[in-house]
Amino acid sequence: MVFQNKDRRAIRIIAGCGWLCQRDRGKLIVGCPCLSNKERVTFRLLIFLAAANVFAAPFDLVLSNGLIVDGSGRKAYRGGVGIQEGRIVAVGDVAGESRKVVDVNGAVIAPGFIDVHTHAENIEHHPAAKAFLAMGVTTLVLGNCGSSQLNLAEFFGRLGQKGFSPNVASLIGHGTVRRQVMGGSFLRPPTTKEMSAMSALVAQAMKDGSLGMSTGLIYLPGTYAKTEELVALAKVVSMHGGIYVSHMRSEGKEIFKAVDEVGLIGREAGLPVHISHLKLGGKPMWGKHKELLNRLNGMRAAGLLLTHDQYAYTASSTGIQQLIPSEARRAGRGEFSKLLNHPGKKSALVEQMKERIHNKGRDSYDYAVIADFRHEPGLNGLNIVQAAQRKYGKNSLEQQIELIFWIEKNGGGSGVFHGMHEDDARAFMRNPHTMFASDSSVRVFKNGVPHPRGYGNAARILARYVREQNVLTLEDAVRRMTSLPAQTFKLANRGILKKGSWADVVVFDPREVQDHSTFSKPHQYSTGFQLVLVNGQIVVEKDRHNGAGPGQIIRRER
Repeated sequence: MVFQNKDRRAIRIIAGCGWLCQRDRGKLIVGCPCLSNKERVTFRLLIFLAAANVFAAPFDLVLSNGLIVDGSGRKAYRGGVGIQEGRIVAVGDVAGESRKVVDVNGAVIAPGFIDVHTHAENIEHHPAAKAFLAMGVTTLVLGNCGSSQLNLAEFFGRLGQKGFSPNVASLIGHGTVRRQVMGGSFLRPPTTKEMSAMSALVAQAMKDGSLGMSTGLIYLPGTYAKTEELVALAKVVSMHGGIYVSHMRSEGKEIFKAVDEVGLIGREAGLPVHISHLKLGGKPMWGKHKELLNRLNGMRAAGLLLTHDQYAYTASSTGIQQLIPSEARRAGRGEFSKLLNHPGKKSALVEQMKERIHNKGRDSYDYAVIADFRHEPGLNGLNIVQAAQRKYGKNSLEQQIELIFWIEKNGGGSGVFHGMHEDDARAFMRNPHTMFASDSSVRVFKNGVPHPRGYGNAARILARYVREQNVLTLEDAVRRMTSLPAQTFKLANRGILKKGSWADVVVFDPREVQDHSTFSKPHQYSTGFQLVLVNGQIVVEKDRHNGAGPGQIIRRER
């Protein structure tokens, strides 16, 4: 029996049955020489019926009777989506037989959401990534804020052996590279030899599929990198068609200088740039969104390819050690403990921290909440003032600072910091170049009291800022979480509902989608997603994760 090469699905069925297949001039000849004439007749009939069944169903799955929000930003319209072999093969008026048809009863059908700013390297240990999938996120970009896996080829290989639910892509972290090459001697500029070694590591990461390079310029060791170093490494990224992504040097009083540095790196290295978690932190900066957006828009008008992301909350999250000046902790916890045993140095550090808190327009650390302190979990969920009161029986500013020192000496912990104004956040949301990202790891259910963004960010955009406050239209909100990140980060055939795209698809009722995670009770999954598909396979159905692991490694589009 003869099949054309294009008859791929029938060929796979035949080959899977163990029958003899031989290619001849673009055709596939199928047979089994050990069969008798009578058995060959039966064999041909079975092949014919199997092939007929395949060709009678051009779709593996059809989502019908939906409201198509295709990710482009265009107005929603009624229609369906046809899926075959993990790809979208029809959008709109979908005609033909399907192995499975799901009538979504008027719900929105949209591309799966792309979270461009995560710290989800722990997906290696939590491959279901349930909290992300529950809020419609089907693709995660790892390696942000200067921290990543050093050897992406090995990391991707390990993931591929295990299987995982969402798609995964990664940046290469500048801080990771810098520490690998310079070790603990990172307070100085790199030597020529060290610079060459760093460039080689970045180049290898780009060859292994990295989307670009990230920096974390408030963190060790990145905070000691000069602009010239970043430009040199960004040029390597540019040669491979990547993007520069930055947690800038400041998100407070020095933010305009920090933004200018991002622009300079983009211009001199000749590559697109992206600002992570855009915000105005600290009361003295509240209300300056117009000035900041004017600066960013001016840079774009001058030709810079510049985008940014934000999360849908007015609190940030990072290590509690960030409350301590970097020069006091740059040599590690051992040296930090020695510093605290020196009365004069400790007193000077306390005064420096008092000045810093007053510069934020505050007189206490009541805005800083302990999220995950493993040395004493009973303090999780308390702010620094409350925790100082519990531990010391008093909560003066000096006792609060003492508590921060004690946390750092005992392994450190993560915190949630309430330092933004929602008016500024809404202004950033309205800018068409802003994407929405969680800045989250894979949440481990009931572990600590983490920031709710890891459970609810994407759903909160749809619930609070589309449905409740009308800050965004549904179509534009979806665009910011789908086609805009896919185009910016060069994720081929993702982020839009069109023929040929991978079938990362979400189905939800915009009247019902809801985030439930709060700062006091964060471990609550988002709801309202009828279906979440990754590469054509259903992973979430009626808010329940089914354990499927169809995720793919996404490497930079060459």
